[in-house]
Amino acid sequence: MGVVITDDANQVLLSEEFPSDYHKIRSRGMIEETQELHKDFGSATVHEYNFEGTSIACCKAEVYENIHVFAEYLEPRVMMLFMEQGDITTSLGGISDKFRFSTQEHNLMFSPAQSENVAVKKQRDILFFGMSFTTSRFLELAENNGRVLDGLANNVAGNKSVTLTEKYNPRITPRMRMVMEEVRQCKFQGGLKKLFLQSKAIELLALQCEQIETVQATGTPLRNKITPQDVEKLHYARDLVLQHIQRPLSLEELSRKAGLNEFKLKSGFKAIFDTTVFGYLNDHRLELARKLIVDGDLPMSLIAEQAGYSSPQHFCTAFRKKFGVSPGKVRG
Repeated sequence: MGVVITDDANQVLLSEEFPSDYHKIRSRGMIEETQELHKDFGSATVHEYNFEGTSIACCKAEVYENIHVFAEYLEPRVMMLFMEQGDITTSLGGISDKFRFSTQEHNLMFSPAQSENVAVKKQRDILFFGMSFTTSRFLELAENNGRVLDGLANNVAGNKSVTLTEKYNPRITPRMRMVMEEVRQCKFQGGLKKLFLQSKAIELLALQCEQIETVQATGTPLRNKITPQDVEKLHYARDLVLQHIQRPLSLEELSRKAGLNEFKLKSGFKAIFDTTVFGYLNDHRLELARKLIVDGDLPMSLIAEQAGYSSPQHFCTAFRKKFGVSPGKVRG
């Protein structure tokens, strides 16, 4: 497999051949690697896990000029991209000449074509999470597991291009973000780590399909018709929620500061972030608390305070309800 990176004038900035990862992704044990790239046009760090037909990649990057990446693969794969932050446009044979991913969007793609073109604008703080399955592993997971997976599997088995959704990219849900963070923060080693990551890869696939099955069952569009101006205001409202985690703003205050009426704030927030304003706040509080517990040795009372809870008891109850275990058991 090989990669060629060019600029807007089609001048080659990088051309490299990489050893085949055919055997890595099929490894019975887990192969864990970190790759770093530092060039004049940009830099990237990719942490990758390969095992039993599954590949997981966590990537951080920044690009100092517009670039175009052409990649060739030795075999087609079922690929999932979760664009946590950034903006890219990919061209994948048989799917789309311009398949754009923006911040907090995801999709699943399969193409029998063994090459891909990706356009990346000049930008900093790109963060994405990628997964892929060999076709045989995907078909094994998809068998008799719901109509969305059945539809995808029929195309993969027939070597036909297919995506999870065609006309738009679904939004990344809070639970998807949580699973990706659990992968990044995984403390297990050896065989237990492989087992844990395997379960998280399957969970992300299930969450993608569940999201689409819910839309198909209810007939409700995943993304309501919201103007670009209101989308920007809703993202600003989300930022305000995170800035006031210890002393949350009321819906009235949040609406006024974001320049939206309460109806637009509540309905738009649900459409964009797949949860309510206070549901989003609660998820973020508990994720912050979990990270503080795992990463350090702060007293639980101080963690509860930093996460915005009025008492350790209230914090413990909310934590157990969300994660199924007490904060003390997470610390071990």
